[in-house]
Amino acid sequence: MLPQEIVKQVRRIRFQMDRHVSDVLAGHYLSVFKGQGIEFEEVRPYVPGDDVRTIDWNVTARVGVPYIKRYTEERELTVMLVVDISRSQDFGSAERSKRQAAVELSALLSFAAIHNGDKVGLLLFHSEVELYIPPRKGDRHALRVVREVLARGMSDGSGPGTDRLRAQRTGVLHWMARRLLRRRRMQQEAAARCTDLSAALELCRRVLKRRSVIFLISDFLDHRDEGQGYLKALRGVRSRHDVIAVLVTDERERTLEPCGLIELEDAETSQVQLIDTGHAAFRRALAEAAEARLGRLRGELQGLGIDLLHIDATRPVVDPLMAFFRMRQRRRRR
Repeated sequence: MLPQEIVKQVRRIRFQMDRHVSDVLAGHYLSVFKGQGIEFEEVRPYVPGDDVRTIDWNVTARVGVPYIKRYTEERELTVMLVVDISRSQDFGSAERSKRQAAVELSALLSFAAIHNGDKVGLLLFHSEVELYIPPRKGDRHALRVVREVLARGMSDGSGPGTDRLRAQRTGVLHWMARRLLRRRRMQQEAAARCTDLSAALELCRRVLKRRSVIFLISDFLDHRDEGQGYLKALRGVRSRHDVIAVLVTDERERTLEPCGLIELEDAETSQVQLIDTGHAAFRRALAEAAEARLGRLRGELQGLGIDLLHIDATRPVVDPLMAFFRMRQRRRRR
């Protein structure tokens, strides 16, 4: 994507997201996240009516009378966007890809954080960490976050339309040779750009010194260690931070229309497979596998105490985000 195209996209996204931030998200964001962080201030003697869970048992044992810990609310929040830019994120069956849905969600969260005076940071990753931007405040910083998610890891413009143009200019045989070489190069790059959630989470654990809200935005197609390697890293990050897992999927990853034989390529492993979409058993197995993966991921995250936000790239991102905020609001009131 050319620089001027990125600028136009950022402006369009800013225009679209501003209304949601000011009219819808700001109040929900404030009530869900503000005041969650606390820091220790002092200890004082226990008085009847105090929450017994705040008793400092070490001080109590030392002086012989009960003392409780007092905390002060941290009004400033740090929001960290950890965004998957591996090749599987480029898949999209409708008007936008999973990456573009991730961009819109990142924009919403960035502008909401900046609107409320919080810091926002960005970490982009695939098989390794591609970019880390430390958390900062300000509109210009939020726009940079959106711009980087848009620009990093995008395709080189070698889509079907470009292929046809090259065929006309260079001749069919030369075009086929170039296409074969490009496909081999893409297969090599796929191995280098497959998803490694552990690397991103490990960097978060090292660089984020104060408690933060981490949005881990990915399709969670991590083929390393059969997708289990990142759970240990998630557990370590969760012990210090509020981690929210954002699963980005596409409708065609769950259901396929019967349209005959098609060739599918796994963007993570570059494996190519010819399938018959007209076979009802295959379509049923695909839907069951997708549902099982979602259930398994939900169960794993629930076991770690991590909330899951599910975004469908074929639908608006605002609605599930609002539903997620309302769920958190209800839970805080209990």
